[in-house]
Amino acid sequence: MHLVKKIEVIANAFELGKILDSLDKSGVHSHIVIRNVAGKGLQGTAEDLDMTMLDNVYIIAFCMPEEIKPVLENLRPLLNKFGGTCYISDVMEIRSVKCVASL
Repeated sequence: MHLVKKIEVIANAFELGKILDSLDKSGVHSHIVIRNVAGKGLQGTAEDLDMTMLDNVYIIAFCMPEEIKPVLENLRPLLNKFGGTCYISDVMEIRSVKCVASL
C-alpha cells in the first residue's frame, strides 16, 4: 500500500477535452470519466437540463503526492475560466501482487 492523491473534477462535458489535456500535460495519463452526472450545487440542480451539451462529467484520476503541484497549476486557471470544481484527497492505493507458489 502507498499514499496517492485522488483528483476529482466535476465540470461541464463541453470542457472535457480541455480538462483531460490539462491532466495529461500535468503528467497524469490515466483517468476515469463518468458522463451525465446530475446533482445540486451552488449553481442549482443540473438534472433537469435538456441539452446534452450542458451535461456534467465526473473525472477521477490519481497521482503521486509529489506530482500534484503541476496538476493544480494547470487545472485551476481552466476551472476558473470555464467553471467546474476540483477536489484533491489523500487515499491509499493497494496493488495486488501475484504470488507464485513454489512447486
